[in-house]
Amino acid sequence: MIKILANDGIHPEGKKLLEAAGFQVDVQKIAQEELMAKLPAYDAIIVRSATRVRQDLIDACPGLKIIARGGVGLDNIDLDYAEQKGIAVFNTPAASSRAVAELVFAHAFSLARMLHQSNRDMPIKGATEFKTLKNNFSKGFQLSGKTLGIIGFGRIGQEVAKIGIGMGMRIVATDPYIKEAKISLGALGYEDNRITVTIHTSGMDEVLQNADILTLHVPFLGKKPIIGAEELDKMKNGAMLINTSRGGVVDETALILALDSGKLAGAGLDVFKNEPTPDTSILQHSNISLSPHSGAETQEAQVNIGIELAEQIIAFFASEKH
Repeated sequence: MIKILANDGIHPEGKKLLEAAGFQVDVQKIAQEELMAKLPAYDAIIVRSATRVRQDLIDACPGLKIIARGGVGLDNIDLDYAEQKGIAVFNTPAASSRAVAELVFAHAFSLARMLHQSNRDMPIKGATEFKTLKNNFSKGFQLSGKTLGIIGFGRIGQEVAKIGIGMGMRIVATDPYIKEAKISLGALGYEDNRITVTIHTSGMDEVLQNADILTLHVPFLGKKPIIGAEELDKMKNGAMLINTSRGGVVDETALILALDSGKLAGAGLDVFKNEPTPDTSILQHSNISLSPHSGAETQEAQVNIGIELAEQIIAFFASEKH
């Protein structure tokens, strides 16, 4: 029997599909330091961002056939080495795109109307300083008419653009591999009235210089941050930055300096350099809207991720029989 370790979990719908196909699915969490001894008993492993599958672990598991990542990024997996060893590596790039894109706008709305700050102050001062708080939080702005800059214009970036267009925002995007993208727009129940908008990407500097709100959708390869002091300096005074991609993509020290100086008006962060122990200067900053790496954590996305993983694994082992 094919044995699968879902070390970071899998939605029950995905587990049900795998078990119906005759696979054994174990969902107990094995500590990273114990995987070297226990993973060789399995044919496949399913991970999220917590479990790392590096070269030494791959070498210890000569029978491993699949490494499946519930999510988009593969930075916790030695992808090239796994493929050299003939191990199939799957991820689920389509399953959570909408969930991440909606979180981008949750942060954007929070920053635009200072909800992250008022939610902190209202429970403490709302009953005694209501008028003062009303005055403090009456200087927000509307997203309509603003320029949304998107770094990384793959599935998630394009989903962000779709929402932005619907909000009446101007879109500027950059991506080294994508020159243009056709964004299809239409509401449920009105499919016959869909329209398509073509967005041509441009250079990084154009995006940095024009964005009122900048959002990142790129991997982090463990090298230099994509957004550092130099890039922040090129942005508009009073612009805002949102990162739902990976910790390390943004230089957090430079970000704090930009916020403290007023160069940036705010930031929305779902990911952090030192996860799972983010720097307290980030967590306690009054101009940062925060979420705990929950971009893909919607009920709908988790169902989609589980099903997509299961279908890929089932198809792989079915093809091995032929």
